[in-house]
Amino acid sequence: MAARRYPFDARAAVAALREADPALGRAIDAFGPFAMRRRAMRTPFEALLRAIVYQQLSGRAAGAIHARVLALFEGGRPTPPALSAMSEERLRTSGLSRAKAAAARDLAEKTIARVVPGTRALRGMPDDEIVARLVQVRGIGRWTVEMLLMSHLARPDVLPATDLGIRRGFARIQELEALPAPADLLAHGERWRPWRTVASWYLWRAADLTAGIPED
Repeated sequence: MAARRYPFDARAAVAALREADPALGRAIDAFGPFAMRRRAMRTPFEALLRAIVYQQLSGRAAGAIHARVLALFEGGRPTPPALSAMSEERLRTSGLSRAKAAAARDLAEKTIARVVPGTRALRGMPDDEIVARLVQVRGIGRWTVEMLLMSHLARPDVLPATDLGIRRGFARIQELEALPAPADLLAHGERWRPWRTVASWYLWRAADLTAGIPED
């Protein structure tokens, strides 16, 4: 799907961050305007299924498996009932591991049970509630939900503090000798509210992880 701009005033966000944190301000000056792009999302089910497939794989390998998963379904569009009815063995013919096939089936079942909200409901929910709901799905952790919040829902105030790239970028701009603990990063990041997504993009840039959120 095509990538789109974020629906908030990036210039105002960058100005606020520069004033709140001089070290981050230097990174902003070095890397230029905020240029993260968000991904379109048909349904949370499809976005999370893609996330499950892509976990711990390179972009090319994950893309190939994802394409084979889609090809298992009529019109290349998996639905929760169709996936729930498909055997694990059939799913694994796409190249999914046993754990990922089980996670995909659990995602389908929890979507049918409305643990995973529909698109309209999800867009109206606060970030913390979205995290609490979606981490109930097997194989979906907080980091995965944070990526969805940032890249699909375009939420402006997300800080994935366990992300290695975020931690490396923070250590670099703060000139630390060791990576920060997630709790310390979250504490420092309070000064970046309500623009922690924007700050995160600059931290990825500082860590040379400009593809921290896949855009392929």
